Amino acid sequence: MKKLCKYFLLINCMILAMSCSSAQKSPEMPNRPPNTVVNLKDSISVWLTNANGSVRLQQQTPLYFDTVNKTNFIIVVDSLQRYQTMDGFGYTLTGGSATLINQLPNTQKTALLKELFGHDANSIGISYLRISIGASDLNSSVFSYDDMPAGQTDTALSKFSLGADTVDLIPVLKTILQINPSIKILGSPWSAPAWMKDNGSTIGGSLLPAYYPVYAKYLAKYIQAMQQQGITVHAITIQNEPLNPNNNPSMVMQAADQANFIQNALGTVFKNENITTKILLYDHNCDRLDYPIAILNNPAAAQYVDGSAFHLYAGNINALAQVHDAFPDKNVYFTEQWVGAPGDFPSNLTWHVENLIIGAPRNWSKTVLEWNLAADAQYEPHTPGGCTQCLGALTIQGNTVIRNVAYYIIAHASKFVPYGSYRIASNMVNGLPNVAFLTPAGKKVLIVLNTTATTQAFGIQFKNLFAPAALASGDVATYVW
Repeated sequence: MKKLCKYFLLINCMILAMSCSSAQKSPEMPNRPPNTVVNLKDSISVWLTNANGSVRLQQQTPLYFDTVNKTNFIIVVDSLQRYQTMDGFGYTLTGGSATLINQLPNTQKTALLKELFGHDANSIGISYLRISIGASDLNSSVFSYDDMPAGQTDTALSKFSLGADTVDLIPVLKTILQINPSIKILGSPWSAPAWMKDNGSTIGGSLLPAYYPVYAKYLAKYIQAMQQQGITVHAITIQNEPLNPNNNPSMVMQAADQANFIQNALGTVFKNENITTKILLYDHNCDRLDYPIAILNNPAAAQYVDGSAFHLYAGNINALAQVHDAFPDKNVYFTEQWVGAPGDFPSNLTWHVENLIIGAPRNWSKTVLEWNLAADAQYEPHTPGGCTQCLGALTIQGNTVIRNVAYYIIAHASKFVPYGSYRIASNMVNGLPNVAFLTPAGKKVLIVLNTTATTQAFGIQFKNLFAPAALASGDVATYVW
């Protein structure tokens, strides 16, 4: 009997080992969520936004599993096939966004931030934020943390100060952290201080090589100063849109220069200062894969790099997978996409859900971030020369808050897919692009978009059970069980 028991125990261990080997392991989440059993009594909650915006993230009648498939199109969800873990879904909290939020009456401000960053039934659970290091073009004015009069320098960084960020951005971040202490924060600089640049301007120009060590210390000093405020910067990109010289502020940094800066300045400063903040490359469009690939092909620079960040104002979202496949030990992140004002709800919803909410994770991205969280009705504040047509996820005018299309684009994922969730396998069906996740609590989440011109009936298959579903043209739904 003992030998027989040992035999069965050995067989079970072998089966378990085989099933585990089919999934990609992640060092970030070694304890996998349970592979829950599904049965006919289980219901699927459904959250819908329709194409014309008359229904916006509203819960619908639940679906129920059946043993028989009753449709021609099947989306099969397989929670045993696991890919990257997700860091989160969210927005850029621009300086202007923080100013508008901070000007709300305290009760309304707290309620809004709980709605955005909380985890209760009325919240959308944003788990990742991008902020600017110094001013972005959606601040009311241009500044760095060490501005000097023309012709003067401060190589000792003795004048360094978080300055303008202490007025609105940092107080808002502190409130957000009280609501969600685990939120991840990405910092991106739009420019180095002008005195470090070859043109002495906040617009365009490049970082002078002589100031590489100083700028590396500047970025380290920023991370340390934020930590003193109780704000952990999870990751930084080295330069927002390094191939765009036209914004205010902006700075050009070619791939070879970025590699040199990482290899000979930033990497060693972070190492010497014991800074664990992740370093992300590029932070620009999907049409220039040569940029991140050139740096990742440089071992001396790549050793300090966690991964690459992308926008989609040019190129194809599939580029993220190409970079991942070339360097599978490095992560990819999607960090910015705007909605141009005044916005068109149906087309914006379809394009952003298909390319970002579905497309980016299916191409290995750990984050999906829309551009500015909030602007006023005139698409302000912005710097002179900054974006004049950036529609916020929120329009805040006085005490009035309007939720725009980007709010619902992100909420369809952020409300249901928290930090630490896995992307899991689901097959693509023509006209029904989709993506699936497994949450740390063991919930399965499927997001489906109907890109066809007619209503589409389809089935959701999990294990050997089926749930019938249907979406009208242009509708998006999140299914949770």
